Amino acid sequence: MAERPPFQQKQYAFAAHIRDPANVEAPAGIEDRRMAVYRELFFNNLRSLLARSFPVLVKLVGDDGWRRLIREFMRHHRAQTPYFLELPREFVAFLDSGEGLRDDDFPFLAELAHYEYAELEVAIAEAPDGGFAPDENGDLLTGAPVLAAACRVYAYRWPVNRISPEFVPEAPSGTPIFIAIYRRPDDKVRFIEANAMTAQLLERLADNPERQSGEQLLRQLAADIDYPDADAFVRHGAQLLQELRDSGVIAGTD
Repeated sequence: MAERPPFQQKQYAFAAHIRDPANVEAPAGIEDRRMAVYRELFFNNLRSLLARSFPVLVKLVGDDGWRRLIREFMRHHRAQTPYFLELPREFVAFLDSGEGLRDDDFPFLAELAHYEYAELEVAIAEAPDGGFAPDENGDLLTGAPVLAAACRVYAYRWPVNRISPEFVPEAPSGTPIFIAIYRRPDDKVRFIEANAMTAQLLERLADNPERQSGEQLLRQLAADIDYPDADAFVRHGAQLLQELRDSGVIAGTD
């Protein structure tokens, strides 16, 4: 590989020092007072930007812990995007990698960060193109139920929706915790905790290219889990579909 031009060498040296000033010397010929301005500017801007996306995590680790995590993020992670709105996703990837974390860090940091980031992800997700508007009052059994814009369903090992400074779990849950995150028509993001059956149904609604009806999807689900009474399953499923529509998870029917 050809040697970088001198100006690029200077840029790389500058960036390396900004990321890790305790271990990487500043480029030669730059007054430290001037470098300090950039060191503080980059660090503080990133610290403040990410804090807005992870309020619970920040409260849990405290100011010193948060500053340490940001420094380790700058030191170890190589972001794949220059966009500010995507930096929280990069921070989640950093925590998930475990690089730079300590043995005494909370074991649920990555999952908690993912849960908090999901709110931003859903808030800024673009609605599908085409101007399609589902029928808000359509029959959920004969029509194809349509999920709200940017609806996501995630499974977590830890009770991330309940973690707070007052509740710090010591062990993961015995069974997966399913969280549906969606955006209502008023653009407010909402969360609901779902059981495994509801999560399966939501996943089928999200991946329904043939626009199968609610009844067809419920009967398929009943067959897949060997439910003994398909008709009863459809009746219970119809109630669940209505509850999901009432809460805003289902926007209507196609």
